[in-house]
Amino acid sequence: MATHPTIGVEEEFLLTDPSCGEPVAVNKTVAGEAAERGVKLQLELTSCQVETATDVVGGTSELADQLHRLRRIAAEAAEAAGARLLAVGLPPTVPHEFPITDTPRYREIADKFGMIAHEQGICGAHVHVAVPSREAAIRVSNRLRPWLPLLLALTANSAVYRNTDTGYASWRSVLWARWPSAGPPPEFDSVDEYDAVVHMLQHAGAILDDGMVYWDVRPSANFPTIEVRVADVPATVAETVLLAALVRAAVMTALDDEAHREPMPTLTPHALRAAYWRAARDGLDGEALDLVESHESAPARTLLGRMVEHVRPALEAVGDYELVTGELDRIAGQGNGAMRQRRAWQRRHDVDDVIAEAAAATLDGVR
Repeated sequence: MATHPTIGVEEEFLLTDPSCGEPVAVNKTVAGEAAERGVKLQLELTSCQVETATDVVGGTSELADQLHRLRRIAAEAAEAAGARLLAVGLPPTVPHEFPITDTPRYREIADKFGMIAHEQGICGAHVHVAVPSREAAIRVSNRLRPWLPLLLALTANSAVYRNTDTGYASWRSVLWARWPSAGPPPEFDSVDEYDAVVHMLQHAGAILDDGMVYWDVRPSANFPTIEVRVADVPATVAETVLLAALVRAAVMTALDDEAHREPMPTLTPHALRAAYWRAARDGLDGEALDLVESHESAPARTLLGRMVEHVRPALEAVGDYELVTGELDRIAGQGNGAMRQRRAWQRRHDVDDVIAEAAAATLDGVR
């Protein structure tokens, strides 16, 4: 495994009141409880959120073990603080606005970006994959862009928001797009062009610093990795492992295609935007836009199957092909987060059912 890229994953979680499901502003207390259990939790922009981060690992088996442990300890810490941990892209029920975590940087973000910052509670998952250089990260980013909407559809987990079905499988991605540096990255010719665009955004006041480059793929500012940030936080550990396996295989395939000077599909900004919207609305159980061959609509699962075949040599090289196909088969039967939320909502149109389903999924299989 040492010859293959290492991976790491960050997962963001919502902290809620166990009695009513409303977000609760206790992230510092929860982080303190987790620290006593040997786990460091990152405080997010709003004080009803925490984030876990795995170590750098060589394979998906070790990744799964760490994700199970981190979810278990974060859930125990939340319970000790009188809260409940939920793996959801957005809170099913929310207050008018979210209190901001009291740090100088987060206060400055809230002051500059107003309601975009205050109306958050947005939880995603970020997959880091080792790459040889920042230049390689830029080249890989360009080649990953056509696959990003499919990864969004696969992980969609925010269908119910403000006590209603939003009509979207990933309403998180729609809200997240309000940030001026969010969404799919542009195609870049070089690291210099990337750095110039980031500098322009900062000079314009659209970001405070490199940490606010929220594009769905970005080279890490601090590590030799590329970070893929397109996903809602998946409902289950198994789905997060699936996401990480697909992302690593896609990065490996992109590196190989770049080395062999394989042509990239023509991808216009409007086609990518349309594909994002369709993925956010339909999720995994609807239609998606084929950005690789035809620019025509096709079932999302069909296009996801084509993606798996495209990256199959990489999946087989690291021993993840059967894991990926087995988990996709399971999701086809049980549904992903958005599908599970909708099934729960349709029973009685009662948000308590959605919260109970999300709570069960969050710790599904956690040991």
